[in-house]
Order: sequence, then C-alpha cells, then structure tokens
Amino acid sequence: MQLRRAVAMRISDLLIQNNLSRYALCKKIVMPEQTLKNIIDERNKDVQLTTIAKIADGFGMSLEEFFNDKLFKKEDLEFE
Repeated sequence: MQLRRAVAMRISDLLIQNNLSRYALCKKIVMPEQTLKNIIDERNKDVQLTTIAKIADGFGMSLEEFFNDKLFKKEDLEFE
C-alpha cells in the first residue's frame, strides 16, 4: 500500500471513529476543506508532516498515536 493511501485511510477511519465530518475537522484545525479533501482523495502525492501533525491534533492525538496503526507497518508500505 502506498503511504498516501495509508494516510488517507487513517484520516477517514478517525473521522468515523470520532463522528466528525471533514468540514468539522477543518474548522477545528483551521485548514481549507479542499486541502483535507485532496489528502483523503489521494490527490496529493506528498503530505507534509506539519499537515499531518495538525490533523492529528484535531483528533486530540500525537503524531505517534496517529501513526500507531496497522496501516503503517513498514513491510506493507510502498514508497514512491
């Protein structure tokens, strides 16, 4: 699985788990909704770590907690 797909899936899963819409998360973290949409739709090839940190913070978690998921098992990831 490509890293950008894993990030997109993790965000989508967290939105469901936290019962948040994309819009609500974007308002919470002051991010343009189109930016989040592009990440989730995998249009961005490279997502900056600072952007992921901002998203993680919106869910009330650290980067370590964000990446602590089976989606990010190194042996399963493809790097472009």
